[in-house]
Amino acid sequence: MPSAFAGSIVGWGGNIYVEGTPPDGNDFVAIAAGDGHSLALKSDGSIVGWGQGCSAPPDGNDYVAIAAGEREALKMYLEGHGLALKSDGSIVGWGVNEKGQATPPVGNDFVAITTGGDHCLALKSDGSIVGWGNNNKDQATPPGGNDFVAIAAGWVHSLALKSDGSIVGWGGRNYYGETTPPGGNDFVAIAAGGQHSLALKSDGSIVAWGDNRRGQATPPDGNDFVAIAAGKFHSLALKSDGSIVGWGENRKGEATPPDGNDFVAIAAGYNHSLAIKIRCEYELAGDLNDDCKVDFSDFEILAANWLIDCNLNPSDPACVPK
Repeated sequence: MPSAFAGSIVGWGGNIYVEGTPPDGNDFVAIAAGDGHSLALKSDGSIVGWGQGCSAPPDGNDYVAIAAGEREALKMYLEGHGLALKSDGSIVGWGVNEKGQATPPVGNDFVAITTGGDHCLALKSDGSIVGWGNNNKDQATPPGGNDFVAIAAGWVHSLALKSDGSIVGWGGRNYYGETTPPGGNDFVAIAAGGQHSLALKSDGSIVAWGDNRRGQATPPDGNDFVAIAAGKFHSLALKSDGSIVGWGENRKGEATPPDGNDFVAIAAGYNHSLAIKIRCEYELAGDLNDDCKVDFSDFEILAANWLIDCNLNPSDPACVPK
């Protein structure tokens, strides 16, 4: 059954290459933030890109997931790569390919993709992981096994979530312990940033480890988080009420998300951030904020804008003397 939601994209933070200025439209279903470029997946299965370094995705309408890579490790100029997962389970790559990061393995049994600085990972339908690209820190050499359910690639480190709710890490310099996740079996999502890592727990709280020089590994308290994203030096989290919180490096405003309670997806890049705002696909009477619901938030809008008080505003056209 197709989702009732598609939405528009908002961007904030770094924008020197217009990576934080998304295209207009209300039909986006997924987003990915790289270094100086961004990608978005549309409801018709096509991909759009903007910014610099890898913003020209392939044509087609059979894509189901996207991933945006950062610049290659140790390079100061912007070069990036992108990945896309097709509905037939195959992967396509484009952009810079000096380390082979834009040359994914052949096959039709992939179910998830992720990309870091210049290495990539893919999760197969049998629960195993494959890696390719730069492997100078063993970041593209995943552990064996068939019990993985999620993957995340940082700048030069990698993470995987197992079916028992535990996390494993590998690669990287591990100067800050970014590949040494906490113990436990109650994790449901993972994210890998520059040299820090995040995990979402089943109780809705967030834990973080690794580089914390800019506060990027100090998440906010609370048990109402539903999604996480890790950038180079900043982090984001989506709350159950549809609002976003950010922390860590904020020199470009990348950790200061817009206000609102209508967000459904987040992505964190080098120093910019993206989010999808929901748009209801149904005409629902009384839905004043287009969130596919009629609830107290609609009554708040009504009270703030449309209630008439003839004592306060007797000149209102609706206030006709008796």
